[in-house]
This record gives sequence, structure tokens and C-alpha cells, in this order.
Amino acid sequence: MRTELRPAALAGPILLGLLAGPAAGLEPAHLVADFPRGQAVLETGGPRCLVIDVYFASTPAQRAQGLMYVDALDEFEGMYFGYRTPSELVMWMKNTVLSLDMLFIRPDGAVGSIARNTEPFSTTRISSGGEVIGVLELNAGFTRRWRVEPGTRLFLP
Repeated sequence: MRTELRPAALAGPILLGLLAGPAAGLEPAHLVADFPRGQAVLETGGPRCLVIDVYFASTPAQRAQGLMYVDALDEFEGMYFGYRTPSELVMWMKNTVLSLDMLFIRPDGAVGSIARNTEPFSTTRISSGGEVIGVLELNAGFTRRWRVEPGTRLFLP
């Protein structure tokens, strides 16, 4: 079966609930076991495509929970928060054990900005710095290790 990947802007949050079953990798915690899962692709300037196993925070309750209390993610594992309407988003790290890299995704599917090495448990507000339709959270340091920069494109199924 061939899966067509589209830029995040075209995939639309409605598809989040229709994604394929569990992706390879370890469960980071029972807290996210019921989140929809699938894969996304980051197309870097390398040129290189990185396949990411993604938990999708697709309901208000899942968005509120996010990665709180999750104590481990695999290298190519993360969480995507998708929204229907472009807006400036603000995130925080309250009750989040892991330091993360947050990739703010513009309506055209490109990374607009990156908050690198966020501080665990912090209530400091982290702004997207402009209108976005989503946030991809990955382990801290991922964006430096794999040369992910603003302009990198995110493709969702």
C-alpha cells in the first residue's frame, strides 16, 4: 500500500483521527497510549527526509495533556498538535519531564520557528512568533543533530 504524504498545511487536522495504527518504537508512557498515531516526514535542506513516529494530540483533552509526565521518547518519536485555524500559539512545559525541541509549523507546511532545548517543568510561555497551524515536539537536541531549521517542510499522511 502506498501512502501519499502532503505538506502539513494540506493534510488538515480532520485527518488526524484517520491515521494508520501504531508506529514502530517504544511507548513513552501509558499516558499517551490512546492518542492516534502515525508517521510524518521532515524534509530538511540536506537534502534528507526524516521519518518521525508521531502521537497526535487531536482533541482538547489530548492537547491539554500533551507530553506531561512522559519520561522518554525514541530519537525519531514525537507529538504533533494540529489546529484548523492559523493563529499565534503559546506552549509551556508545566509537568513535562523531558526537555524538548518545539517546531512551529506555518500554514504552508514549513517550520516557521523552533524553540530548542526547552526547560522541563517551566511555566514560561513559549510563543510561535507568528501564525502557525501546528507544533511538533521532539527530544531536545534533535533539530541540531539532524539540521532541522526554519524552512524545513513537514509532511503528514
